[in-house]
Amino acid sequence: MPSPTPSAPTLVPIVQAQLLGPQWPTLDPFLFCAHHDDAYPAGNAAFGPAVPIDDRQIGSDFSRKDGWSMYHGDTVPGFPGHPHRGFETVTLVRKGLIDHSDSLGAAARFGGGDVQWVTAGKGIVHSEMFPLLNATAPNPLELFQIWLNLPARNKMVEPHFTMLWNERIPRLEHLDAAGRKTTVTVVAGALPGAPAPLSPPPESWASQPEGDVAIWTLHLAPGAEWTLPAAQGEGTQRMLYFFVGDSLRVGPQEVDRHAALQLRAWHDWLLANTGTTPVECLLLQGRPIAEPVAQYGPFVMNTQAEIMQAMNDYRRTQFGGWPWPDQDPVHGTEARRFARYPGQASEEIPEAAPAASAAA
Repeated sequence: MPSPTPSAPTLVPIVQAQLLGPQWPTLDPFLFCAHHDDAYPAGNAAFGPAVPIDDRQIGSDFSRKDGWSMYHGDTVPGFPGHPHRGFETVTLVRKGLIDHSDSLGAAARFGGGDVQWVTAGKGIVHSEMFPLLNATAPNPLELFQIWLNLPARNKMVEPHFTMLWNERIPRLEHLDAAGRKTTVTVVAGALPGAPAPLSPPPESWASQPEGDVAIWTLHLAPGAEWTLPAAQGEGTQRMLYFFVGDSLRVGPQEVDRHAALQLRAWHDWLLANTGTTPVECLLLQGRPIAEPVAQYGPFVMNTQAEIMQAMNDYRRTQFGGWPWPDQDPVHGTEARRFARYPGQASEEIPEAAPAASAAA
């Protein structure tokens, strides 16, 4: 009798899994991803915590004592003025409000689903402060801070600041055969069945057709199933961060701990919430820029010589200077969202948008 033909190995979606920590692992073209979830207390008259902070390492407090940190702030939590060159920051705010100020003269207060996208390019200085506006109740803040690299040809472009307001960000709502809902929020990257995404900054890798960049957040109701479509680009890398919920099934593989999951991007995979509480995920994907990365703190270039030049340029020019009276500006007492772009006196206010697209 002929010997039986060996069966082909089963294709599995997860290439690698890493448990989530304070900073999440990333793949080229992404450089950094952090999830901040701070249970700030009520605020005082200076928009800082209305509790003692003397026992913290003020100026560099990442302790998460009592469920929150001051970070680099000394009165108001957050990140006072600091420089960047050679990459982009994408800030997704899930809860709370952030005050932005920068060396271009731009200012914003944003939160509650808004996304701020900054192209540092040849150099920008900005602050991101977390004012505790509510004096009688807690001020929870939750956000993702994502760094997206720029290709060498765009590392010295003019800096750019833009807001993607929650009301305008497209969403896909999918009901599975049992009527259970999955909602996909499309920050960047086209998703079949969803409205077209908002435009990223013009020099971003996400604006280049070959970049195949996607930034999506997923919310699956208990028991919900949704098919994650294959990436379109050849060589695209994809990371799925499972950070809320009991358990998730990706294709045939069960995941019962919060983890960063590197997926085979060229294949559709059925996602299923196999737990009793909602599942939430962040997806980051893109084709690798595949260039050398030289990094020193807030500067990301291609060579050490370029890093030295960035440091010298910042010492010499302060990347255009700082037009604000303080290093940690706060934009008033009202919990209103707005953006004021460079060179403009008028403010942009969020406007309502069409409802999410539904998919069967």
